[in-house]
Amino acid sequence: MPSSLIEVRRQYTEAEEVALIDAVHDALVTAFKIPAQDKNVRLVVHAPHRFACSPRLSTPEYFTLVTVDCFAGRSVDAKRALYAAIVDNLQPLNIPADHVTIVVRDLATENWGLRGGHAACDLDLGFTITV
Repeated sequence: MPSSLIEVRRQYTEAEEVALIDAVHDALVTAFKIPAQDKNVRLVVHAPHRFACSPRLSTPEYFTLVTVDCFAGRSVDAKRALYAAIVDNLQPLNIPADHVTIVVRDLATENWGLRGGHAACDLDLGFTITV
C-alpha cells in the first residue's frame, strides 16, 4: 500500500491529472505487484516559481517529481521496473524521460498505521512485499 505524491510545475487538464495519477498507480501495480484497489496517489501542482528544478532541462515546465513511500522489502529489480514503468507511462503526457525524478522511501511496516490504527506489521496485508 504505497503512498505516492506527484509534484508538477504546470497546469494540466482534469483528464491529464487523472492520467498522471493513473500512470504512477499502474506502474506500482505492475512493478510492486500491489492490488489494483490499493490506490493512494496525490497530485500537487506548484507555481513554477515555487518549485525549482535544474536549469539544464529543455522544457522545465514538464519537470515531474514522484515520491513513493512504501513498505521496505522491495528488491532493486522491482524498483528498477518501477522507475522504467513510471517514465514509460508518463510519455503519453509529453513528459520527457529525463524530466522525471523518482524517489522511493522504504519504511518498516511498524511505521505505518492502517485499518483502524493497527501497525501494518500486525496485519495480513493481502499481498507480498518482497517482489
